[in-house]
Amino acid sequence: MVAWMDSPRTTNGIQAPSFLYGTAWKEDDTQRLVTMALAAGFRGIDTANQRKHYHEAAVGEALQLAFDAGMQRDALFIQTKFTHRDGQDHRLPYDEAAPISTQVLQSFESSLAHLQVDVIDSYVLHGPSTSRGLAREDREAWAAMEELHAEGRVRMLGVSNVTAEQLSLLCREARTPPAMVQNRTYARKAWDREVRAVAKEHGVVYQGFSLLTASPAALTSAEVDRIVARTGRTRAQIVYRFAMHLGMICLCGTKSATHMAEALAATELDLTADEIKSLTDLGSA
Repeated sequence: MVAWMDSPRTTNGIQAPSFLYGTAWKEDDTQRLVTMALAAGFRGIDTANQRKHYHEAAVGEALQLAFDAGMQRDALFIQTKFTHRDGQDHRLPYDEAAPISTQVLQSFESSLAHLQVDVIDSYVLHGPSTSRGLAREDREAWAAMEELHAEGRVRMLGVSNVTAEQLSLLCREARTPPAMVQNRTYARKAWDREVRAVAKEHGVVYQGFSLLTASPAALTSAEVDRIVARTGRTRAQIVYRFAMHLGMICLCGTKSATHMAEALAATELDLTADEIKSLTDLGSA
């Protein structure tokens, strides 16, 4: 199964799959797991040029194996990120003494080489450099990313790990506003309701990560128990399908082939309006 049909579109009509396979923290298993994810049916891959948490070059090795086996580039949605210096370790993909705009270009060129592609579908600012507002460094990085988009080397731009205030500010200020926002999604924060509201207002598609690990209490709640009893589906499938009902693209980073298949099959699950409300209310208690 390949999940595309239920995925929301950005305001410019670009669509990503309903699921992205998250490649963080996979290290030496990255190539094997990305290959497994593609075999399971994932057609969206999320990575970053941040060696501290990702092995982007190993993602590229898996992609090249897939291309060699006949997979077409336009069948895949590839997303990677530019990460500021504070989010990196010593293995930098750019010259830290260079201007931010140069760092973005160097990181981007490195990503193309790692991933062995000519175009990135979604290029993401991997979190602002400040916890409130946008710093000069963030604006400089975004302007450089806009140039890559204008040149046609990036199909859309995104931002991750932001507050509602930061997303709203970027949407208002940017010459090319973000098409995607990616955040860790907590049930206890009403499934990131404030950021999702800003995203909806500006036509930005929301990507949720850590949907399972960030909300263990929700995953084992009585509300989920009742839906498991009714449908016979897994807890993870229920949370993923609920997230889709909220308009999210889901990130899944499992290392299990069984769980990969189960995640993609979540698109076949129908939740009732009452069930969606009960799960929504979990984050409002």
